[in-house]
Amino acid sequence: MGAARPTLRIGIMDTVLQSAGKPEAIPLAKSLGFCAVQVTLGTSNDGSTLPLEEPAVQKAYLGAVKDAGIPIDSTYLDMLHVSCLKSAPEAPRWVEKGIAITKSLRAHILMTVFFGNCSIVSRAELDHVIDVFRDLVSEAEKAGVVIGFENRLSGADNRYAVDRMNSPAFKVWYDVGNSTFNGYDVPAEIRMLGHDRICQFHFKDKGYLGEGKVQVEPILQAIREIGFVGYANLETASPSGSVKADAERNLEYLRRLMAGSFHPCR
Repeated sequence: MGAARPTLRIGIMDTVLQSAGKPEAIPLAKSLGFCAVQVTLGTSNDGSTLPLEEPAVQKAYLGAVKDAGIPIDSTYLDMLHVSCLKSAPEAPRWVEKGIAITKSLRAHILMTVFFGNCSIVSRAELDHVIDVFRDLVSEAEKAGVVIGFENRLSGADNRYAVDRMNSPAFKVWYDVGNSTFNGYDVPAEIRMLGHDRICQFHFKDKGYLGEGKVQVEPILQAIREIGFVGYANLETASPSGSVKADAERNLEYLRRLMAGSFHPCR
């Protein structure tokens, strides 16, 4: 039998590179050996627009993508930390804008977030959020965008949400750090969710990957077993204070574990 087909590519959040909202994150990520970048859409300064709605900014991003030869693998709708989708009547409008920007940037996946005061804390709230997402998912389907659902819920609750939505445009964004810190069995949850319910991953720990609580090797094994094809983005910290050095250190650690059956991008 031949070698396993590479399935997982490693990208990085622009926030990790301290370049949120800056096209310069693209060539920087490329120079460090990453396969892609997750781009932050920014919070509104005027209550009606997002920074990356600006056509000139989008043009700059697409130019950086072309020059660097790596894609924007997803976007991050951080406005949902300010305007909670579970409660704010204006929040769906931000998701609509996020879908449109994601399409323009050819990123295909929009990460929506539910943390802090915006966390989903009950099944009733989860059902309400699913109902709010229904019309938005229809728009996402038309745009060719997948809404990634990132939260602190259990794998079982996430499976419930995805199965109830029943749309290829709504999937779990699985953060292995958040799930570990919340006490979940991460490899078991990944296997239970399967590749059809997960659109992308975040990899992080409270320090360097491989030196904290997050069990990276079993997690990678579970990702391999479900046949996932796509990206995991680093959302890692910089313990040394050197953003570039620490990003490279975490990437090199993953390269050592990923040899053969994953795609290290260099």
